[in-house]
Amino acid sequence: MKTLAVVAKQGSADAAILARRLRQRRPDLTFLAEPEFAQELGWPIHTPEEVAARAELVVVLGGDGTLIRGARLLGGRPVPILGINLGSLGFMTEVPAAEGLDVLEEVVAGRGSVQQRMKLACRVLRAGVVAVEDEVLNDVVINRGALSRIADHETRIDGKLIATFKSDGLIVATPTGSTAYALAAGGPIIHPGLDCALIVPICPHALTQRPLVVPGDQVVSIHLGAEATDIYVTFDGQSGHALQAGDTLEVRRSPNRVLLVSNPRLDYFAVLREKLHWGER
Repeated sequence: MKTLAVVAKQGSADAAILARRLRQRRPDLTFLAEPEFAQELGWPIHTPEEVAARAELVVVLGGDGTLIRGARLLGGRPVPILGINLGSLGFMTEVPAAEGLDVLEEVVAGRGSVQQRMKLACRVLRAGVVAVEDEVLNDVVINRGALSRIADHETRIDGKLIATFKSDGLIVATPTGSTAYALAAGGPIIHPGLDCALIVPICPHALTQRPLVVPGDQVVSIHLGAEATDIYVTFDGQSGHALQAGDTLEVRRSPNRVLLVSNPRLDYFAVLREKLHWGER
């Protein structure tokens, strides 16, 4: 690995300091950054497309939101991502800032351990035509606007009806995303090595409508009823689009994967214990 792309938490002075330290420690490597951050650091400025195309390793300086932005920058390119945590929690940015330089040395030398994380390919169909397409690492969320009422979400798997969720919204998450919004909405924690998707209704108007774990190779479709108004779809919390009554959201497993460099000192359950205090009494 000779070319590294640095994706940093916006407005973070700590990220700028660490980025400079990384480059000073390894002057033999080529460091790229998104235009605004490169300008702040005094580095050569390249377009985001060029940064994504040239990167052999992405170094994220921030939290999980910054890591998701780095994954979206890559699109479907199978480039490892090293997450150095400068945020408040950080399930995917597993490496503490104090260990970032040492772990980077291991990764550049080819001694890093990489996990593959599932993504979901999403598209919104409107009158049979694709209106929006995107991919997510964490989740796709259908949610109401500020003044809208509970909506009907007719949900099917491979064309077979599951239920019509009467709720504020619906989350379809990957195993990676099970510790994000889906967890806050009452969903289970799913090990990221599993091949499945999670469907979680948001504030359902029935005690019988609970979260579901479904096979990863099946297509989830959510159809909005005719009375749906002021409804939005959000992809990984990064982009959002207004939906219309009659729209259908289709979600399926993406052929692309996100490659995350693991912290050699932590396994998945250690991350849960450290970040969530999971399993404590």
